[in-house]
Amino acid sequence: MSRAAQALFFWLVVRPLVLVVLGLNVRHRERLPTGGPAIIVANHNSHLDTLVLMTLLPARLLPKIRPVAAADYFLRNRLVAWFALHIMGIIPVERRGAAPGADPLAGAAAALDRGDIVILFPEGTRGEPEQLGALKSGVAHLAKRYPAVPVIPVFMHGLGKSLPRGAFLPVPFFCDVFVGEALHGQDDHKAFMERLGAGMREIAGEEHLAEWA
Repeated sequence: MSRAAQALFFWLVVRPLVLVVLGLNVRHRERLPTGGPAIIVANHNSHLDTLVLMTLLPARLLPKIRPVAAADYFLRNRLVAWFALHIMGIIPVERRGAAPGADPLAGAAAALDRGDIVILFPEGTRGEPEQLGALKSGVAHLAKRYPAVPVIPVFMHGLGKSLPRGAFLPVPFFCDVFVGEALHGQDDHKAFMERLGAGMREIAGEEHLAEWA
């Protein structure tokens, strides 16, 4: 039931929104994973971010795409929790109040063990439109556990203006997605984060902003 509902939601609602209303332009699409396990790391400016990333991957992979999301926000009531868990397939993570000794990466690790594609927003929360905030190091720890799993950086431009924080309905807007070269985990967390940050800045620098931006 959940898988059928997920497919209907994405085919009837999300794909028309992303492909028609947003005027999406994707650069280096061939760098996106065609199967799992894989980790996609992206900047976070809008609730549209996850929908766009899920739409860009092959439709057959939809049940295996697992966005990491804040439990306190997406599990705040039964309706939102059902949608987040069964339609979006989120991996809920406690941002505060987690049990002592709990592993915040356990859900993501289990997903990778199953061969899923994990979506991470290492800024931790939605930032200012089109700005890349400081990246938290959780992705480095996860990548170290799975050094053979590719980590693909993605920078999105325009979604923070189409559906900014506090807005409920998206407005038509041209949006760009830039996909970077895959990285792999290493023992040195700081070095990995420096490589990831450099990769994100490199693809963000590829944007050739049109007059409307």
